[in-house]
Amino acid sequence: MAVFASGEGSNLQALLDRFNHEDHSPARVELVVGSRPGIGALERAASAGVPTMVWSPAEPALLLQRLEADAIDLVVLAGWLRLVPPAVVHRYQARMINIHPALLPAFGGAGMYGARVHEAVLAAGVRVSGATVHFVDDEYDSGRILAQWPVPVLRSDTPAELAARVLQAEHRILPAVVDSLARGEDPAIASWLPSYP
Repeated sequence: MAVFASGEGSNLQALLDRFNHEDHSPARVELVVGSRPGIGALERAASAGVPTMVWSPAEPALLLQRLEADAIDLVVLAGWLRLVPPAVVHRYQARMINIHPALLPAFGGAGMYGARVHEAVLAAGVRVSGATVHFVDDEYDSGRILAQWPVPVLRSDTPAELAARVLQAEHRILPAVVDSLARGEDPAIASWLPSYP
C-alpha cells in the first residue's frame, strides 16, 4: 500500500506497526507520499526504511506514475489534506480509502478536517463522535463507508481532548480495515467490529 499523509503520521505509524514488522502480514506499506517536506510522516517512513516522495499538485501526473511504478494495490489517505488528482481516484476506484475523525456523513465535506471537525462536533452538542473509514470518490468524504468506531463526547471535552480520544479509535479501525481489504473481506461486516458498551 501507499500511505498519503500531511502531518505527524500517527496513523501511518499504526499501519507500520501492524503490517511492516510481521512476515505473515497480508499487506505492507511500500511508499509514503507527503504533501510537503519535513513532516513527521516522512520521518516515520524513513525510520522504518520505507521509500518516500513529496508530491506537488503542480505535477499531477507524477503521482500516478509513481504509484504504478511501485505496483501499489491500495492507497490509504491518513491525514491527507490535499485533493487527490481525479486520474488517481479513478485508477484506484474501490482501492483508495480515507480515515475521517467523525461519524460520516455528519461533520464531513470540504473544509472539515483536523480541529475544525472536533470544534463542530462540540458546537453541535452531540454525545457521540468517532472515526470513519470510507472509499474515496470524486467528492470530499462521500465515498462508501466501510467501518466506523464510536467515541463518547464528554461534556467537559475540549477539541484537543476529543481529538485525542478519536485518534485512539483511528489507530484501531484503520489497520483493521486495511487487513480486511487485503484479505478480500468486506470490512463493513468484519468480525473485528466491537460491541460498544
